Amino acid sequence: MPTFSSSVNSLRSSEIRDLMSLATKPGIISFAGGMPDNELFPIDIIDSIYNNLTVQEKQVAMQYGPTSGLPYLLESVGDYLEKKGLPVKENKLLITTGSLQAINILAKAFIDPGDDILVENPCFIGAISAFKSYQANLKAISLKENGINLDELKENLGTNNKRPKFLYITPNFHNPAGTLYSADVKKELLNLLEGKDIPVIEDDCYNALSFYDEDKEHLKPMKAYNHVGVDVCYLSSFSKILGPGLRLGWMLVPDHIYKKCELIKQSFDACSPSFTQAIADKFLRTGEVYKYIDSVVPEYKKRAVAMLDAMNKYFPSYTSWTKPRGGFYIWVYLPEGTDATEILKKAIDKGAVFVTGKTFDPAGIKNNTMRISFCNTSVEKINTGIPMIAEAIKEVCG
Repeated sequence: MPTFSSSVNSLRSSEIRDLMSLATKPGIISFAGGMPDNELFPIDIIDSIYNNLTVQEKQVAMQYGPTSGLPYLLESVGDYLEKKGLPVKENKLLITTGSLQAINILAKAFIDPGDDILVENPCFIGAISAFKSYQANLKAISLKENGINLDELKENLGTNNKRPKFLYITPNFHNPAGTLYSADVKKELLNLLEGKDIPVIEDDCYNALSFYDEDKEHLKPMKAYNHVGVDVCYLSSFSKILGPGLRLGWMLVPDHIYKKCELIKQSFDACSPSFTQAIADKFLRTGEVYKYIDSVVPEYKKRAVAMLDAMNKYFPSYTSWTKPRGGFYIWVYLPEGTDATEILKKAIDKGAVFVTGKTFDPAGIKNNTMRISFCNTSVEKINTGIPMIAEAIKEVCG
């Protein structure tokens, strides 16, 4: 039997991955996955983009590219980010193979075994796995309705002799909680970290999927504040605004961080796929990205509203949940001591699947919560599947 490294032995399987096999069984209604709906992909636009590439562009798309990304994609992503108010010219942009690779690159750049890092609780499972693979000690900070618990954060900033290596957050339409940080919380957070030498990793993959115009002020990325004295590493991807199959993301980081990240990226996979970079560039450059976002956001909003209506109708009064203002997710709170896995088993028997809360707990223990996704499920299936989960909750909790 081979001896695996301690970092590999620290990994745990994502319950989401395990559940996806169930979601493909006939008749199962899945509220588990956090991916866009296949029916909403802009297939005709992608076909047109590819067919209109010149022979030379197709040849470049089939070849290795620069580690940092194809120059024309760097330009079009830079323009896209500048329209969001991000300080592109004062930073460096690196194309990555999805935003999860960006998380792994930054983890490798900063973490030594045993280092403390700060994360939200709940937290994106991909980030938890990445950080644990580098043997970090995850210090979890709870979320409030308007963002991270700043009082808890203050208590965990450490001292000059032992401070956390970074803070990882998802401030806009959090995965899994659906939370949108208020502008005030973002500003207070930056002020709190000023001069502390604790970089912020800002994961912002859901920013474009906002349901309400009045939230514009709160959607401003923390990186866009260009706060002096805090290094903000801004991450995002094409997964939610085009398709996860492209496996393309990016990071916008200060130059002194970029230099390390480019070397790490080179050691990981040399470069991200040139073929999908060519497609993504045209998608941005032609403005199709904005048309696509405008077409899918109302559909996701419709599904979110339908799910909230169904939950209000069928879920027992002792449950509560977040009210999504964008993104893909609703976070459900169950009575203290409830084991959501028992609810999941009964829900699967009835024909519906979701993700239990312990999947997103950095300690992998607390399990009286659940994530329900509305992004990949039609209104008709929502109205069929939510009563199944409600019945499962009642059978377990009474």
